[in-house]
Amino acid sequence: MGLVALSASGNEPSAAPAIGPDPAAKALSAPSADGGNVEPSVAAERSPAEGAGEGPEGEVAEFATFPVPSFAALAPIPRDADYLANARLKGGKLVVEPSADAQQSAEPIVLTVDPQLQKRLIELLKSYVVPYGAIAAIEPATGRILALAEHSQDAPAMRGLPLKAVYPAASVFKIVTGAALLSEGVPAEERVCFHGGKRRLAPKLLEDSRRDGRCVTLEEAMGHSLNVPFAKLAKRKLDAKALRGWAEQFGFNAPLAFAEPADVSVARIPDGGFEMAKTAAGFGEVFLSPLHGALIAATIGNKGVMMSPVLFAGQDSQARRVVAEPIARQLADMLEKTVTEGTARSAFRERGRYALGTQRAAGKTGSLSDKKPFRDFSWFVGWAPKDDPKIAVAAVVANGPLWRVRAPYLGREALRMYLEGASAPEAKGRAARKVRGQR
Repeated sequence: MGLVALSASGNEPSAAPAIGPDPAAKALSAPSADGGNVEPSVAAERSPAEGAGEGPEGEVAEFATFPVPSFAALAPIPRDADYLANARLKGGKLVVEPSADAQQSAEPIVLTVDPQLQKRLIELLKSYVVPYGAIAAIEPATGRILALAEHSQDAPAMRGLPLKAVYPAASVFKIVTGAALLSEGVPAEERVCFHGGKRRLAPKLLEDSRRDGRCVTLEEAMGHSLNVPFAKLAKRKLDAKALRGWAEQFGFNAPLAFAEPADVSVARIPDGGFEMAKTAAGFGEVFLSPLHGALIAATIGNKGVMMSPVLFAGQDSQARRVVAEPIARQLADMLEKTVTEGTARSAFRERGRYALGTQRAAGKTGSLSDKKPFRDFSWFVGWAPKDDPKIAVAAVVANGPLWRVRAPYLGREALRMYLEGASAPEAKGRAARKVRGQR
């Protein structure tokens, strides 16, 4: 399935060709001159990786042709396609020299990556001994890659974690659902009453009940990542076809055009009211790469325009409108709540104060656990400053039962380091304590 573009009304996605350069990996030669406190996790049992699914009413879902990624099948990207591994610091920039078999006229490749940010983020991941961790950073207005940092204590030779779509997107997918709901005319102030659903969803929770003792707006549901309100609204206002369209609008189920081989982020949206609504709330088979997560955050920060990611200095990025600007602005306001009062509030505070000083930020957390084997996935995607973004990030960590850090803190630090030019603090802060079994 290709990427899609908005119709003139800005409300309905319609088919359009993918943008950007050929996604196939390039050889190592020069391009041509024109060339904390986070939300509770949820237990998830994976269904089969391939084939169509069947909803509760018996409808057969038309899933994407791309297979669901397997974390167990993780493999390093090829060395000859790994520009960062082959780059060397030269004149304050990361430079890849032409390979021995390149044409004689080939010139060195200068990368867009910020060497200091890249180094600091790798050091940050290593300092917390993360089993698997990755951070992608991008400049929203240009698509320039600022960092692709990674570390795996469990698999030290692993390379390419920021490009792998083996991580469940969890509640990060609420950004897509939020865009779909707003575009359908659901206001951010729409109130939904609910109960339960903190760790799992059941069909009865989506029906109005006398037990619905808490009422929140859509905006509050986004900031606090509340599952039942999202599922209720999705069931009432969306259908599977619409949600699939918006997933593809954000780049799911299509190759990502990039200089290095990047996985396809897969969103399998099943037919059937409850199964579709559950996926809309972040409980479905949706998998995301950190690079793609950073692009999604950058798109909202960039007023609804997605810039194709570029790794080579001087390479042009291509723009594609994903959501109408008014919708993007509403989403940005909703996502700021995540940082100021919602699931990332504690991670963005240090010694009782907001960690980014006067720089406002916005973003979304995600959290989900696999049982066999146990892995605790945590996400943060976001950007800063909120109204004039200079950097968008996506951080993901796959922890075991014991952990030292989760993604919202790493995402905060990536934003802080770039905006302030500061090194990682000696005191890791309350959000990064090693604890057992905390959600």
